[in-house]
Amino acid sequence: MNGRETQTKETETGLAPVPANFAPLTPLSFLPRTAEVYPGRTAVVHGATRRTWAETYARCRRFASALRQRGIGKGDTVAVMAPNTPPMFEAHFGVPMAGAVLNALNVRLDAETIGFILNHGEAKVLITDTAFAAVIEPTLAQAGREILVIDIEDPEAAGEDRERLGEIDYEDFLAAGDPEFAWAPPDDEWQAIALNYTSGTTGDPKGVVYHHRGAYLNALGNIQVWEIAPHPVYLWTLPMFHCNGWCFPWTVTAMAGTHVCLRKADAKGIYDAFADQGVTHLCGAPIVMQTLLAAADAERRPFDQKVRMMTAAAPPPAAVLAAIEEAGIEVTHVYGLTEVYGPAVVCAWQREWSDLPIERQADIKARQGVNYPVLEGLMVADPETLAPVPRDGETLGEVFMRGNIVMKGYLKNSTTTEAALRGGWFHTGDLGVWHPDGYIELKDRSKDIIISGGENISSIEIEGVLYRHPAVAAVAVVAKPDEKWGETPCAFIELKPGTAATEGEIVAFCRDNMARFKAPRHVVFGPLPKTSTGKIQKYVLREKATES
Repeated sequence: MNGRETQTKETETGLAPVPANFAPLTPLSFLPRTAEVYPGRTAVVHGATRRTWAETYARCRRFASALRQRGIGKGDTVAVMAPNTPPMFEAHFGVPMAGAVLNALNVRLDAETIGFILNHGEAKVLITDTAFAAVIEPTLAQAGREILVIDIEDPEAAGEDRERLGEIDYEDFLAAGDPEFAWAPPDDEWQAIALNYTSGTTGDPKGVVYHHRGAYLNALGNIQVWEIAPHPVYLWTLPMFHCNGWCFPWTVTAMAGTHVCLRKADAKGIYDAFADQGVTHLCGAPIVMQTLLAAADAERRPFDQKVRMMTAAAPPPAAVLAAIEEAGIEVTHVYGLTEVYGPAVVCAWQREWSDLPIERQADIKARQGVNYPVLEGLMVADPETLAPVPRDGETLGEVFMRGNIVMKGYLKNSTTTEAALRGGWFHTGDLGVWHPDGYIELKDRSKDIIISGGENISSIEIEGVLYRHPAVAAVAVVAKPDEKWGETPCAFIELKPGTAATEGEIVAFCRDNMARFKAPRHVVFGPLPKTSTGKIQKYVLREKATES
């Protein structure tokens, strides 16, 4: 045995982890620290409601205690159907502090889908805002089992149709809990903390299971890539049900910031929050940027502070990025999926890029970028062999990720889990290229590439061109079956108010700004179907393109 082997052995022998030098990672640890160090700072703002960090910690402990009194413990699922209000935020701590798993429900889903999720996830408790009674009531009728229902009566829901369905009100439920409840962190950081369902739920159940370690790391990753200083004022425009608000309930808490809740993310509410609450940070899909840019003069308010926005989902069109920057909002583009806790890739900004023209800066920001510091691996590779593609900015491949912020797997779906994690990498299903500087750029979902006459056409490329048209507010391009070409691009366009355009003008604009064979052959005008997170529902448009 050589000296190096002897040294390695001695450094491991008798040095097992003990409580003094090892603790399972969990984002729950952020809350007691912030409450102790900054007890009097404002933690939550919701309408006229203001709560300090000391008050918020006590409420979350009451939450956990009340759940335990009802027999909820390790591994049990607690579902929450609520907009971005204090109860939804408190659930991100109160539920896992009881050892349970948080299932934040998409408030735009129908009763059948919600019912499937509640049963598939085996929710024992449902905490629901009374404004969603029309969806929840038939869901409960179809459940076929007893579920403890707790009602949220939000004072900011004035004017909305509301109905009590539960046996107890949320505030009364909390009042029964102990504000000094002696909760404990998980024994194992691999323990589940949250359950999030992706689209296509009923056909191929994809309940994505998060663990405490991943939630902790991605919360810190947000701080690193965004360089968040202490005490940010964060506006909740991103739904907390979407990847647990991309882990920002835990991120903002770690930095002792202020959570400004917003029941409805409309232009007036956002500009009011900028002006009245001094908001410094917000997140959302590109549709949020478009909402701000399209706001009427009466909805706009001046604000003096620097506002930073993190955006994800589809690559923001360069024209939209340029316009939002000119409006005084600095944009950071991230990319990720539900399976990786939300954002895992960031377009890390290089100082020299700031000297480029704004249009060129916008083009660069539309790239997805490089891995978060907490993501161990990112590559573009052949989907079958997993061989990395050349870093030439041209060769198309699938995007792969690996590391601690990849999900545990899909609940009760081992076949799909194994396929998604095959070969030691998470298969995203997204197609992109790898640039010489190591930055990746998405070109499309594998199912969104249009193959026309044997040529691959990126729908994202066409959309990027169309967003530069002065009349286009929103656009989605999908494949339309064609007897001659196999498929051809079909553009669905939502026009800006007070503008007009014809199919011929749109096609001509595309042909003038890109390769002619890539231009759409069909154009359909009208409102675009969108999810609650602002994503355009391309599957709906594919059906329309096929039928027309």
